[in-house]
Amino acid sequence: MDGLKSQDWRVYHGTGDVAREPIANLPEPPPWRLFKGKGTASRPDDDGGEGERRVGRLLSTPRTPYANEVAMVNSAIYLRRPLIVTGNPGTGKSSLAYLIARELGLGPILRWPVTSRTVLKDGLYAYDAIGRVQAAGGRAAMNGDAADIGEYIHLGPLGTALLPYDLPRVLLIDELDKGDIDLPNDLLNALEEGEYAITELVRYASRQPDVEVLTADRGGSAVVHGGVVRCREFPIIVITSNGEREFPPAFLRRCLRLDIEQPGFEQLSGMIAAHFGAPEGIDARRLISDFLERSKEVGGLASDQLLNAVHLAVRMATSGAYEPDEEWADLLQAIWHPLSTETG
Repeated sequence: MDGLKSQDWRVYHGTGDVAREPIANLPEPPPWRLFKGKGTASRPDDDGGEGERRVGRLLSTPRTPYANEVAMVNSAIYLRRPLIVTGNPGTGKSSLAYLIARELGLGPILRWPVTSRTVLKDGLYAYDAIGRVQAAGGRAAMNGDAADIGEYIHLGPLGTALLPYDLPRVLLIDELDKGDIDLPNDLLNALEEGEYAITELVRYASRQPDVEVLTADRGGSAVVHGGVVRCREFPIIVITSNGEREFPPAFLRRCLRLDIEQPGFEQLSGMIAAHFGAPEGIDARRLISDFLERSKEVGGLASDQLLNAVHLAVRMATSGAYEPDEEWADLLQAIWHPLSTETG
């Protein structure tokens, strides 16, 4: 993949830039990944600063992408397939979703954090039947007018991502390997077909085909037709995994895969610059070198452990208390503690 020379085919370059306008040259999908959802859902533009919090400010020099990152992200966009991103904790897997959304101007990402109790419906939608009955003052509302039912249906991150947008949403499914063993297989139909049904709305479709429901965006809503949500542009899906278990072959066949290695000096320098600019009063290059050496000793550290040390050093330098002496070295050993109890 590193032998690919032409830049013309790439819509994502991994530089960390902020798009002035949403992407206008999205490549055509393969015929078998063409979806025809009707209507146009409204996509918010402002992420409330979440992207900057996650990946930092715009860099004066281009970000250095990870090996194969650019090729695999572009492949996922062209093929309309989810991208499974694997690697050790703290290597920046989740940040990739924010970088893609920022560079392509696709607005705030939709994030679905997976836990051991997560099931497919958590990502699609929730229906508050009890709340609806209580608001109506009795169970008669369950069998009567459908006019208010949309107020009690709340689409989840995956359910929102599959709405008929004119441009794809970026969806982060975070730490899928922590979920139930059946969850990857349960995802197959929605990811393959680009649609799902809301049972409670299908029941009313003949009487009221269009129902406005809540979405996963803050204060967002969308109209669902006929009780079925069907995408127009398949979302750009980043699925992170810490490698705690393997996924079933049927799921892997429908995804692409990117393995992120431990960030090197250039990547770590870029992270510091994005969050701190040029930190004054400290030797950032020495901190990075010491961090990489410590990481090698203990079998891998998370990049946010370096950012914690830089923030502390900058604050101490501001107050005149920063001194790279033995006491500081001991403090670094505590901040850069091993992530595994088997090392260190």
